[in-house]
Amino acid sequence: MYSFMGGGLFCAWVGTILLVVATATDHWMQYRLSGAFAHQGLWRYCLGGKCYLQTDSIAYWNATRAFMILSALCATSGIIMGILAFAQQPTFSRVSRPFSAGIIFFTSITVSFLGRRFGDWRFSWSYILGWVALLMTFFAGIFYMCAYRMHECRRLSTPR
Repeated sequence: MYSFMGGGLFCAWVGTILLVVATATDHWMQYRLSGAFAHQGLWRYCLGGKCYLQTDSIAYWNATRAFMILSALCATSGIIMGILAFAQQPTFSRVSRPFSAGIIFFTSITVSFLGRRFGDWRFSWSYILGWVALLMTFFAGIFYMCAYRMHECRRLSTPR
């Protein structure tokens, strides 16, 4: 069970770091504009080596920003639940912490997927990091669910 929880914590840390990096960097899209290379992130765009804040209020960019922030917050709360489950394993309360951490990571995946479904341009490395983070948080949820399942099987099999 500890190996599943350790795997869940590892995937959770990596996924959350990748989510934050993907949200903060300026390489979600890349394109050529008047023969010059340009790239764009959630918060600013860069043309000809100079970067500018995005001041346009475009609905899909605002939705993507909001969903990425919510996803990172869910992933962070999942890490906290996972650490609590790992540290206090023998003394589970009424609410199972590995199960709760797994549910939080699946919520993080849902929020992350809904925030990325827009766009028609060529995507760059920040966008790809976001998808890798989605996979890592998915596997973190799977590991936590396996740890919960193992704990429940052991709890039910021990005589009272």
